[in-house]
Amino acid sequence: MNVSWPSVAIVGVGLIGGSIGRALLERGVAGRVIGVGRSRASLQAARRAGAITETALDPGAVAEADLVVVAAGVAAIPSLLDAVDAAVRLGTPLTDAGSTKASIVAAWERRRKSRRGRFVGSHPLAGSHRRGPASADPELFTGRVVVVTPAAATPPRDVDDVGGLWSALGATVYVMNPREHDRILAQTSHAPHVLAAAIAAATPAAALPFTAGGWRDTTRIASGDPNLWAEILLDNAGPVTTALERVGKEAARIRAAIAAGDRGRLVRLLSRAKDVRDALGS
Repeated sequence: MNVSWPSVAIVGVGLIGGSIGRALLERGVAGRVIGVGRSRASLQAARRAGAITETALDPGAVAEADLVVVAAGVAAIPSLLDAVDAAVRLGTPLTDAGSTKASIVAAWERRRKSRRGRFVGSHPLAGSHRRGPASADPELFTGRVVVVTPAAATPPRDVDDVGGLWSALGATVYVMNPREHDRILAQTSHAPHVLAAAIAAATPAAALPFTAGGWRDTTRIASGDPNLWAEILLDNAGPVTTALERVGKEAARIRAAIAAGDRGRLVRLLSRAKDVRDALGS
């Protein structure tokens, strides 16, 4: 899909927002990228990183944009979307990059009839434990999945416009109901973060010099921003709790086989897990 926008505004130019900005500019998808944020220092850092072409502390700057992306913590996104919507030109496409979708989409839909913009939720399944615009990567979305989450009342044209953004940045786009997104991501992203954090927290300091690839690979994501992750987990509490219960049942089966000295059962359980992981590829 060949798409481009003369002007794009990104509200929140950290790792994700900065990567979107760099990808837009380096791929020639946008002529100008306006970075909107609360800190002049962080906006200047984003500009030095090549993520934006101009800066603004006032959300009203989005009035000049042909497309707006809100890339902030999930708790802040609904209010930021309200502020953006009050300033944009009528009919401007809007999206976000939040890791949960049901609450964000529902907040937008409650006032759909009075909205100026055309919002469709998004979640790029890409990121890093690193933070800030200095870590922005223009190839962050290349070959990765982005889930676009329209509401029942969202016009197909709006879905196409937002999906076109992510396709232009090199991503594979899936369209999914917001609640289904949250249920699936609880299993594939949110619960794994909890487990990584639990393993890291349960490891005695005296054992750390003896960690190797397995421990480091398993716990890498525990280095993510605790405040950001607390917002995600609390916003998606029900599905995350269910996902953790499923993991707990599997762990209990493995623990019971170990306690019973049942090698055959243990091998079967580990083999089933290996088959699931191997099916994904490298």
